[in-house]
Amino acid sequence: MGTASDLVGAQTTVMTFSTEFADLYERHYAAVYRTAFRITGNAADAEDVLQTVFLRVLNQRGQPPVLAPEAYFRRAATNAALDLLRRKTTHRETELDEAVSVYSGDHAAFLKERLRGALAAIDEADAVMFLLRYIEGMSNGELAEMFGQGKNNIAVRLHRIRQSLQAEMERP
Repeated sequence: MGTASDLVGAQTTVMTFSTEFADLYERHYAAVYRTAFRITGNAADAEDVLQTVFLRVLNQRGQPPVLAPEAYFRRAATNAALDLLRRKTTHRETELDEAVSVYSGDHAAFLKERLRGALAAIDEADAVMFLLRYIEGMSNGELAEMFGQGKNNIAVRLHRIRQSLQAEMERP
């Protein structure tokens, strides 16, 4: 395990702070946090995602990344949250007693956790599309424009994604 001094040198961040970046943060931090919280189901993880997203923007010199920053930030939050979920599932070890308590707990919480695991297991682009449609509430038309596909293609792809998620959730 590394030390704090190893972590300091691991990522060099150009720390420039401007009023434009502050304005960008003020306009979009709530949407990023809300998206991350919906995906991760955890306030601490949502804060980590929020920090990751805005550090990436800061590393890009704090420039608004695209013409539609709202859509960019929702997608960036979705991607960062999925990355976090994937890291957690690959490093997860469950004790037998902990597994039994999960099964005996609240059914809705168990299903949400299974869905998060299934989302981490499928293709990232599919997971992003599913989350933007069913968690963030974007329409098929908005997704078609964002992904550069037709609305019918989006509908078919979402159907296949739901089938994949169902198969993942039925695995033991």
